[in-house]
Amino acid sequence: MASLAEVRVEEAEPMENETQARPEELRLLEALLFASSEPLDTATLAKRMPDGVDVKAALEQLQADYASRGVNLVRVANKWTFRTAGDLAWLMTRESTETRRLSRAAIEVLAIIAYHQPVTRAEIEEIRGVVTSKGTLDVLLETGWIKPRGRRKTPGRPLTFGTTEDFLSQFTLEQLGDLPGLEELKGTGLLDSRLPTGFSVPTPSDDPALREDEDPLEPGEDLDLALAPAAEPEAPEGGNEGGGEGGSEGGAED
Repeated sequence: MASLAEVRVEEAEPMENETQARPEELRLLEALLFASSEPLDTATLAKRMPDGVDVKAALEQLQADYASRGVNLVRVANKWTFRTAGDLAWLMTRESTETRRLSRAAIEVLAIIAYHQPVTRAEIEEIRGVVTSKGTLDVLLETGWIKPRGRRKTPGRPLTFGTTEDFLSQFTLEQLGDLPGLEELKGTGLLDSRLPTGFSVPTPSDDPALREDEDPLEPGEDLDLALAPAAEPEAPEGGNEGGGEGGSEGGAED
């Protein structure tokens, strides 16, 4: 009866024989490709191989050997490299959250929509005193903080915008009525204490129902609105801003 040591030796021998039987050029190519930080072309590999080695045939053999493994030998732009098998790419996927700072224009538009909803783009521009870039609305639509509600029953049937539940969640609000009022805004320094006579801050409504002057959107229309053209620069309306606010926002949006 063979001893345990003899059995272990007998089991190890086939593995050693298998290593010895494997062509040396394949081992050399493996080492070169694994150690390289970038893909290598055939000419570069050939310079490091012994004379007489058919590098092209060896690469094809190595590619076949790795075809069913977790990493594959692939050819990219006439160069060779090891890559994770395509069906295992999901293992390397990493999700990350990118923090993006809103421009001043986007913050102003968001505030107007929050307090004045439902509101159209023209109404936003009238309140701000400057032309609103289409890109500003696109950014807010992408955040999911605003959404198109319907269309105003006026010539041209402009879109009306309102905030979403994500907006409430982002700013930790139970309802729109929790937005700060006139006195609170004054207290935080967000509004000048010397305001024009008759200035007021509207009380936003949480009612999701369309108003009498709104028509509902067509099915799927709200999804198409996210596909917008390139942003337009913001400019003062009629030159009333004297190049102050309008000029600064044009730079912020680019």
